Amino acid sequence: MLRDRLAQLRYALMIPVLMLLAVQITACGDKEPDQRKAFIQFLQTTVLPGGERLPTLSDDQKKQFGPYTNDYQVLLTFTQQYTQSVNTSLLPVLDLISQIRVPQDYLTRRQDVQQSAAALNALAPQIAQLKKQADDARAGLKQPADLKTVYDQAYAKLVTQPVQKVAPVIAAASTLSSTLVQVGDFLNTQGNQVTFGANSVSFPNRLPATQYNELMKGLESQYQQLVQAQNNGGATLP
Repeated sequence: MLRDRLAQLRYALMIPVLMLLAVQITACGDKEPDQRKAFIQFLQTTVLPGGERLPTLSDDQKKQFGPYTNDYQVLLTFTQQYTQSVNTSLLPVLDLISQIRVPQDYLTRRQDVQQSAAALNALAPQIAQLKKQADDARAGLKQPADLKTVYDQAYAKLVTQPVQKVAPVIAAASTLSSTLVQVGDFLNTQGNQVTFGANSVSFPNRLPATQYNELMKGLESQYQQLVQAQNNGGATLP
């Protein structure tokens, strides 16, 4: 009888312990909805209304978002690498182009433009690789439907659209840079036969003057294409 009472007592004591464990396990499992809700709110109130530069998460935010910190890291990594690539390769070329104001600049700045254009030629493949890495990382994310809807909007804004909009700017800047170098090389071959004024250039005969004017027509058209591309995609430039 005593043995039976002890067994019943042990069983009775185990029930509250098991219930306590169940409550603890359930409580741990309930963190995900709160983490997802906090991350969705962050995307809606900070990421989507903000610019292309993303803030770094604080330690408290990382705790609030839990595993969804990795989802944010996909966006953050791309924007940081994209900004660095554009700042290093595209912006120097655009800056040089803006500094060419008089005909003699075609000659004196041609080597600078040529060097910057060489770096620019590698930018499009580099951005394509960054986009592929982001796409691959995104494909591995496990997101409930409510989060995926908002995250897709953020991804389009920060990854897809910048890549689409900057491509014409890169192409136009590359074409214009090549022509600028060509004009500089042409003037260099004329040697002392060419005369520069404040905002003009003179040649000793009609043939080089005609060739120069043809180059200028091409430059004007290419410059307008660059301006149009920047107007359409300027928001993607850091």
